[in-house]
Formats: sequence, structure tokens, C-alpha cells
Amino acid sequence: MPTALAKLEEAYARRGAPPAASKDRSDSRIDGRADDRTPVVGYVGADVPVELLTAAGVRAFRLTGDPESGFALGDRYLGGGVDPMARSVLARLLAGSFGDLDRVVVSHDCEASLRLFYALRELRRVEPGTGLPEVYLVDILHLPHRTTARYNRRRIGEFAARLEAWTGRPLDVAGAVAAHDERRRLLAAVAELRRAVPARLTGRQFLAVANAALPVDEHIALLERLLAEAGRLEEHAGRRVFLSGSDHDTPHVYEAVESEGYVIVGEDHSFGDLLLQEPIGAGGLDALAEHYHYSGPTAHRATASERAAHAATAVRHCRAELFVAYSRIGDEAPAWDFPAQRAALDIPAVLLERQEYGRADLTALRKEHPCAV
Repeated sequence: MPTALAKLEEAYARRGAPPAASKDRSDSRIDGRADDRTPVVGYVGADVPVELLTAAGVRAFRLTGDPESGFALGDRYLGGGVDPMARSVLARLLAGSFGDLDRVVVSHDCEASLRLFYALRELRRVEPGTGLPEVYLVDILHLPHRTTARYNRRRIGEFAARLEAWTGRPLDVAGAVAAHDERRRLLAAVAELRRAVPARLTGRQFLAVANAALPVDEHIALLERLLAEAGRLEEHAGRRVFLSGSDHDTPHVYEAVESEGYVIVGEDHSFGDLLLQEPIGAGGLDALAEHYHYSGPTAHRATASERAAHAATAVRHCRAELFVAYSRIGDEAPAWDFPAQRAALDIPAVLLERQEYGRADLTALRKEHPCAV
């Protein structure tokens, strides 16, 4: 029987691919139409409240780009100045790479996501022949104000109401929150395996474990198996790296860094350790809105001092020996935080700036902080 890690790696390899057709005898609906196929919703951005998608009974998966395929279609509508991850997602949507989506939900977690939403909305309006699904924006803000909290609560409520209208049935918010909290708890336990000395998971493996393309209940079952099988995991004794900066929706950069003999034991982007936020606890919309209001801190919505303080704490927690800040072309915000981060750290730090999507020019890393394989 394949190990849990092998099954999770297999599911990760399917990320961004059209989900297998899912039959549901519970009379799944979208827009009130009876159907024997579970509705499929693709989402973009770290601020989409996935708990509500689970509560609605839809099949949800996070849309990802592909550095290996061209994104000329995305460039046509977004231009070359937008983060190439968003341009790649648009190109893949236009090419039908994600299969038959019933809806796309986008969050305002960064400017690139917002630009993607506007492009999708306008394309449906002016070029209906593209076949793009309806797109919906979840506009969560992160200012530390009471008015922002009220604004976010209203947006969460509107999204919940829209999901009920789409599916024609009430949401099981409490059950969904409990399930996602359990997944967070298990992922936090798995993260400790990577933080062990020596590490029992590589950064590339943790990325796969955390982002396996599975329904939450199946994900929980495999995470439980992985923890039960922890004693059989291989040890990884390379130089320990904390990776900061741009999101990584593919494993390419992790593979490039770890091929040099490093082990990525922590990160601060939304496909990695930032998935391990504090549990929501209460199963209502108020708690959900508060959770997403205070999620982060990412480079796009936190101050340099907040990012520096977070880096210092996280580096100590995962016992990193080297801090690597990675900033992609079209996603320059992470590089602005680097001076403050470096000043807050007591380990060496290096900046990899203006990197191509899915690529890592490691010249500076090799020169300043070589690591024997």
C-alpha cells in the first residue's frame, strides 16, 4: 500500500487540474438546477473563506499557474506588468485547463488578484464566447480598524448568501469550520516534522502535503496517516533555510533551492506556513470574518516592521540557519521588506530579487552562502 506521503504527493501533482467528476446523490444544485454532479468552484487568493465553500457542499480547488506553459493569453488582457502567476492563471482559464468550472471566486489578497478579477468580469461581459464561468470577488481588507471589521463581516455575509443562492440549500458553517480547524491542527503537527533536527520532511514535501488537491475530509484522513507513519520518514540534514517573499503555487523554486543541499524548514507565503493560522473555533460568520481580517502577514498587506517581527519569530521557531527572501518579477513588494527583515535577524540573509516565475537564479546564494550537497 502506498504511504500517506506518496498519496499526498500524488494529490499535489493533480493541483490545478480539472477535478474528477464527482457524483452526489444528495441532489446537488447550482442556481437551483438539479444535477448529479457536485458543483466545482475554482478560487484564487489567500483571502477566500474556503470554509464557506465546504459549507456549501461544492468541490473547491485553488487555481494555480504553470511556469512551463506560455501565458500569452493572460498577457493579452493583463499586460506584462502584473504578477506572472496571475497572468498564468488567466491564460489557463482561457485555455480551459481547469475543466468545467461552475464558478470562480477571487479574493483581494493582492493587486494581481484584483486585476485578475476585473479581467475575468470584463471578458464575460464583452467576449461571452470565451466560455468563462461567472466570477465573484470576496473583498476582505486588513486595516486594524473597527470599520474594517464591520466591512469584512458584511462581505463574508454576502458571500455566504450568494453561496446559498447558488446551491439552493443552507450552509453548514459550524461543521465546515470544525473540519478546517482539524486540518489546520494536523498540518501544524506535520510542520513540526519539518522543523525537527534533522528535518523529517523537505520543504518540497511539506508544500505537497499542505496543498494536496483533496476534499477536506480526505485530506484529514491522509494527514492522520502521515503522522502515524512519521517514524518511517527519511531524515534530511541540509543547511536549514527560511524562505520569505512571493507566493509559490508550484514546487519549482523549492526544488531548485533544495537541489543545492539546503532544506526549506519554514516560509511566510500563503501556500506554506501561513496556512497554519490559529483555529477559528466558533462556527459562525463573525468568527470567520475576524479570522480572515487578521490573517497574514503577507508582503502585500503588512508593514515592513510587522513582516520583520514575524520573520524573527518564525526563524527561531523552525531553527533556520539562513534567511532567503525571494521576489518575483511583477511582485516587487517582498523585496521592500528585506532591509527590515535582515536587521531583525541574527542569522545570515540573502535577497533573490526580480526572479522569473517558477525559476530561481541562485548565483547570490551560491556566492554568499554556499552549501555542500
